[in-house]
Amino acid sequence: MSFTSAVFEKEHIKLGNTEEWIVRGGRHLFARLPEALKGIRQIGVIGWSSQAPAQAQNFRESLAGSDIKVKVGLRTGSPSWAAAEAVGFTAANGTLGEMYDVIAQSDLVLLLISDAAQVENYDKIIAALRPGTTLGLSHGFLLAHLDSAGKTFPPNINVIGVCPKGMGRSVRRLYEQGRDVNGAGINCSFAVHQDIDGRATDQALAWAVAIGSPCTFETTLTQEYKSDIMGERGILLGAVHGISESLYRWFRSQGMEADDAFLESARSVTAAISKEISRGGLLAVYKSLSPQDQKLFEKAYSASYGPAADLLHEIYDEVEGGNEIRSVVSAARRLERFPMHEIADTEMWQVARHPKTNREAGVNPVTAGIYVATMMAQADLLREKGHPYSEIVNESIIEAVDSLNPYMDYRDVAYMVDNCSTTARLGARKWAPRFDYAVTQVVLPTMDGGAKANPALFQDFLDSDLHQALSVCLALRPPVEIAVLG
Repeated sequence: MSFTSAVFEKEHIKLGNTEEWIVRGGRHLFARLPEALKGIRQIGVIGWSSQAPAQAQNFRESLAGSDIKVKVGLRTGSPSWAAAEAVGFTAANGTLGEMYDVIAQSDLVLLLISDAAQVENYDKIIAALRPGTTLGLSHGFLLAHLDSAGKTFPPNINVIGVCPKGMGRSVRRLYEQGRDVNGAGINCSFAVHQDIDGRATDQALAWAVAIGSPCTFETTLTQEYKSDIMGERGILLGAVHGISESLYRWFRSQGMEADDAFLESARSVTAAISKEISRGGLLAVYKSLSPQDQKLFEKAYSASYGPAADLLHEIYDEVEGGNEIRSVVSAARRLERFPMHEIADTEMWQVARHPKTNREAGVNPVTAGIYVATMMAQADLLREKGHPYSEIVNESIIEAVDSLNPYMDYRDVAYMVDNCSTTARLGARKWAPRFDYAVTQVVLPTMDGGAKANPALFQDFLDSDLHQALSVCLALRPPVEIAVLG
């Protein structure tokens, strides 16, 4: 893919056997934002959930001194009204108002309410948008819904996406750290789904730069929603939850104490394994092990890759065919009657919150082999489906080890699953048991039965050009690490 910008310089990179173009961000580019956003007088940020507080505040600070207003739109009586006022968005100063009024008044509308709310209120949202304005999304779920329903966006608006590769808290925290270190932020992908006036690309890039993206990659909204929704159910949440639960029980069945079993399963993933990947890539995990542990890693990888790939293909098919999208919409409608319960009451997560587990865990070779095999299976699937390497690496690897897993390590996996977006929370609950089942019923019995490593499969891992792509993208990360806060 390639794009053209009249405002921002693009840079060529080589990822595996493919070529892509990126835009590097930084605070020195804030002065160009008014030019890139020419004709836009007001940016409406709709909602106040995960991404909205971060993006609204970041955009406002980046545009300081310009004539462009950032205004937050919320439902009348919203419990988030006071939270928006607490950070300076108020009705009195003209930067906070009723959501449909803000949509109607704005030239660029960042629709950051929940996925289910976007679907339920779609007709009213579209009716409020003025022709010639731009609709901005940070997730392609709404497009996924329209695709599954056989509908399209109206042809008289621009439709763009800017999708940060991390949670809203990370987007805000790294932007704040960027006040001292230029270029700190969360990398983003951007997409231009509909461009009616030739301005959509520069608007999308300006949005990414304004919220602090140090490096912005190109994708499409269709590719984004497929990889993102599948990824939440896969390696980002569902898989790490299911793998941890299964391995915890397996270690306990071998006579391991509860706190040690937690450290060798979930904590090994969210701490030591993630740190190795972050520092040196997937191969670094394998190379960090002793020769004896490398053989265990090879066995675990060989036993896990096929079952993980099978399950991930099923998830992708469900997303691509619209079943997973309809499932989320239906489940969201049931939540008032049947609210989700927290998952933190099982033995493993109670152990996770015991002081004895507040210590370092090493790279367990079996845990590492299963986790890395699942991550590779997800990356290979997305590559097979034509997704760009930048998206694959950022959404399936870097977002896991640099954004989500540090928070999981700080609070535990259960906390993350219980406090993520409704779409991700529903997906993790639905698919984590399937990963648990695959590991418990297939992977571990295969290993316990004495099966040997598959040399050809493992050689494919060693020779994969994903490693080169990952090394390039790791070098394009923010210059500071996320400061994990409670």
